[in-house]
Amino acid sequence: MKFQRIIAVSIIALFLVLPALAADPAETFESAGELYSKSVDLANEGKYQQALSAADEALAMNVTSLKGLIQSNRAGILVMLNRNDEAITAADAALSMEGNLTTVHSIAWYNKGNALRALGKTSEARAAYAKASELDPTLVVPDMPSGTESTIVSPQPSTTHIPLVSEPVQATPSATRTPLSLAVAIGAVLIVFACCRQNQHP
Repeated sequence: MKFQRIIAVSIIALFLVLPALAADPAETFESAGELYSKSVDLANEGKYQQALSAADEALAMNVTSLKGLIQSNRAGILVMLNRNDEAITAADAALSMEGNLTTVHSIAWYNKGNALRALGKTSEARAAYAKASELDPTLVVPDMPSGTESTIVSPQPSTTHIPLVSEPVQATPSATRTPLSLAVAIGAVLIVFACCRQNQHP
């Protein structure tokens, strides 16, 4: 009987302790947002490798609402590191995110255009820039030679505009800590009480 009581108490303890040990969504969101902001600041300072590391750390936190934003900016950073195929993949990841993401998508299209341009894929770059401009007419499309394909262009900070989404990241109401349910707590107490009564009356 003592063994059964120990098992019951252990199960109840797990129910009470595990929610407290689980990652708090609000804290995760905030940490990912801070890393994202750090990435933007580093990219603006021209520290692209460090910026990419911060963006990768933010992405690894798997905050769904920030994935498009992070990937859009990663695309621009990767262009500056001359990792254009990866930049296109990052831009496509940002573009696959659904929702009201006009700014994120416009930046993703623009950075994809930069990557395609750097690879000499002029016609594809033009199409990407056109989609970016359609979403955000303030984005300035770089001059490109006429024709369908051109020579490969290495990105230079002085000649390549890397737009980044630098708007502040704010926690959403859904990203808040959920307290332990009163029903679960009452249920745990009732189970303990039932186990104790069972031990008193074999």
